[in-house]
Amino acid sequence: MSSYFTDLAQQYIDGKWRPGTGSWDIIDFNPYNGEKVASITIATVGEVDEAYRAAARVQREWAATNAYARRSVFEKVLRLVEEREAEISEVLVDEAGGTFGKAAFELHLAKEFLRESIHLSLRPEGRILPSPIDGKENRVYREPVGVVGVISPFNVPFLLSLKSVAPALALGNGVVLKPHQNTPISGGTIIAKLFEDAGLPPGLLNVVVTDIAEIGDAFLEHPIPRVISFTGSDKVGRHVATVAASHFKRSIIELGGNSAFVVLDDADVDYAVDAAVFSRFVHQGQVCMAANRILVDRSLAAEFTEKFVAKVKTLKSGDPRDPQTLIGPVNNSSQAEAVSGVVDQAIAEGATALLHGTTTDNLVEPSVLSDLPADSALLQQEVFGPVVFINTFDGEEEAVRLVNDTPYGLSGAVHTGDIERGVGFAKQIVTGMFHVNDATVHDEPIVPFGGEKNSGVGRLNGETTLEAFTTTKWISVQHGRSRFPF
Repeated sequence: MSSYFTDLAQQYIDGKWRPGTGSWDIIDFNPYNGEKVASITIATVGEVDEAYRAAARVQREWAATNAYARRSVFEKVLRLVEEREAEISEVLVDEAGGTFGKAAFELHLAKEFLRESIHLSLRPEGRILPSPIDGKENRVYREPVGVVGVISPFNVPFLLSLKSVAPALALGNGVVLKPHQNTPISGGTIIAKLFEDAGLPPGLLNVVVTDIAEIGDAFLEHPIPRVISFTGSDKVGRHVATVAASHFKRSIIELGGNSAFVVLDDADVDYAVDAAVFSRFVHQGQVCMAANRILVDRSLAAEFTEKFVAKVKTLKSGDPRDPQTLIGPVNNSSQAEAVSGVVDQAIAEGATALLHGTTTDNLVEPSVLSDLPADSALLQQEVFGPVVFINTFDGEEEAVRLVNDTPYGLSGAVHTGDIERGVGFAKQIVTGMFHVNDATVHDEPIVPFGGEKNSGVGRLNGETTLEAFTTTKWISVQHGRSRFPF
């Protein structure tokens, strides 16, 4: 691990680097070789309280700071990310288990989101609205919500932390970030260091590395944060949303998916194969938008399947530090067991293993399964690993029904020789995002990102981020005299 970041295995509270005062340590392991990356003594409920109170104290002055002055901090953070890109990539590979290619993809997007945050600082605008009352002026101000609590996942830790943290700060808020326990540095303290070095006022951004076994729901229930931004599983997300709502907090909930990749009868098969392999196996399939299901028109099924399996066989599994590696380890042993269990269950239910990868520690090789029974529960769930199901359909109407037959609605893709046919298909899918003649995995700074059904509530990116991390206030001014009924 880069020597620059070895000192970041601490809490960052009120502008100070310090160990937590909990009674146990979170051990941060390299998921490929099992080596210890870092050890962090966890934060307690008291330290979560300190973090929120620090953010609230500093936020008021930050919100009053000229937006152009706030913008300069994000310009500096962007320059620092560009200067330290090689070191950040090292951390992502060692801590999150991704390849250097995945790290480059994540950092590219992170820089794009930082560029958007620079502009976001100047985006909030007020309005003057007419009134039916003579002499009255209605002013609508857009203001920061105050303090935002951010909970980020392990799979794309740097980007998915930054895409809430940076815009929330840019819009004048304070932030307390709780990164995933498996990626506390790449998803947490590394971001605090970048903002500290860029001159962000101490106390405005805090990072607490902790666990619900220590703090319970204190991070969610604390009276200071008005918005909770959570990215993770639907099971945990349901709990986060419930607790937040019970305390009248707004929540932005980005959860998992069960995306379908659809190949219609007029698709370019070779191109569809390339897009489908990326859609399923990018970062070992540990991406919420990854294509769990590939649905192919029966007329193209034999050709597509043969070419798809052949291409998947070329994907090298192994050490993510090897530049030739495309499939690194999944995040932890329980996940490796769960993914292997999915393959075994699918075969037991009658699926055919066109490619049956082996599992060694956390390294799970790709598996491609066909003809899984339509009533299998596996087709209804998210599989967070390098396993994919290929099923066939007869005609567009059946394809739409199969795509929608899931409790999730995050992303998806359709391939066709007729773009407008693809758009018409996409309009029939209950989902937050859908792509024509492309992969299922996409995220762009100004396009609304989020899901329907069990894939989440709310949107981020662009104007939707503005809505997420600000609120409106109506101030009326009576220039004359109102008349009252008594």
